[in-house]
Amino acid sequence: MPDSTPGDPNELARPSASRRDPDSLRARLGDWLTTVTDSTPTITRLEIPSANGMSSETVVLDADWDGTSHPLVARVAPLPESDPVFPTYDLDRQFRIIAHVAATTDVALPKLYWSEPDDGPLGAPFFIMERVEGEVPPDVMPYTFGSWVSEATADDRAVLAETTIETIAKIHAAPVPKELLDLPGPGESPLHAHVRRLGEFYHWARDGRTGSPLIDRGFSWVDDHFPAEGDPVLTWGDARIGNVIYRDCRPVAVLDWEMAAFGPRELDLAWLIFLHRFFEDLAEMAGLPGLPDFLRADDVARIYREASGHEPRDLDFYTAYAALIHAVVMYRIQCRAIDFGQADEPDDPDDMILHRATLEAMLDGTYWQQVR
Repeated sequence: MPDSTPGDPNELARPSASRRDPDSLRARLGDWLTTVTDSTPTITRLEIPSANGMSSETVVLDADWDGTSHPLVARVAPLPESDPVFPTYDLDRQFRIIAHVAATTDVALPKLYWSEPDDGPLGAPFFIMERVEGEVPPDVMPYTFGSWVSEATADDRAVLAETTIETIAKIHAAPVPKELLDLPGPGESPLHAHVRRLGEFYHWARDGRTGSPLIDRGFSWVDDHFPAEGDPVLTWGDARIGNVIYRDCRPVAVLDWEMAAFGPRELDLAWLIFLHRFFEDLAEMAGLPGLPDFLRADDVARIYREASGHEPRDLDFYTAYAALIHAVVMYRIQCRAIDFGQADEPDDPDDMILHRATLEAMLDGTYWQQVR
């Protein structure tokens, strides 16, 4: 990418430099495991990956008990002093949503072991699940170039796209666990509630700053273009291929449920479309061919219709809304980077949004004619 491109958005200001000491963590986890297993467990391996997620810290471990080795992953809420990206982290809710989807569908999910909502054992809530082997489309560098996805055959990528979209359709067919989701208030539709919560996150993220005029414009655009809503479903929330483990281009584990919500199914489809467009636009910025025939909006809609019987509607609106959601997250990430001295405060706050040009074109109604 050109030298003027900001640091990689998926690396900058992540809670990746863990403040947890691995030796202390091994000891504390080992003590905790003795309370949930019938024998004395031994942790034979524990690593904190250098590239961690933005929703929680990931701890990779192997533990032996009952004469068997168990490959595990612990997802741990970030410590408050790490200035987390999001204001709250309900790991137990994620655990229970995954358990609900596992019990009511055949979606490929990792085996769940335990959830610990008490912050006493590790200093923050956490849950433990099976570690699933396979390939994940990388964010760094984007999978649109130089990755196993870009090097796969067109037929293999078609399998990956179709099985991923079919998985989303299966999630949407699950009974809605309303007790686990934020529901609309009185007189509020599910989509209006979703937009309201995004606005609350944005106001929290911009505290002490003037905010982004482009994001403010995006909220006004959403208000002016609000579509009619279909029946709400359980949405995955972070529906993108980078949150799936694949083998032979087929999902074997769907991950990252922190954004799960009650809302229109188009929220997931548009997030899938937009996040691919985000990486595709990065490839174009770098002068690389990318994957222009992969996860195209019309193809996503067709495959989803065939899998679910539901005709997606207003995907251009929902994709622009997805770009707005991502803009708010990017704004918060850049604020965090500035606070940590990893980036300079720009003269124009809209420059804190890496996909600024994309969002501007979507709001202007010119984006899709450029790429279709």
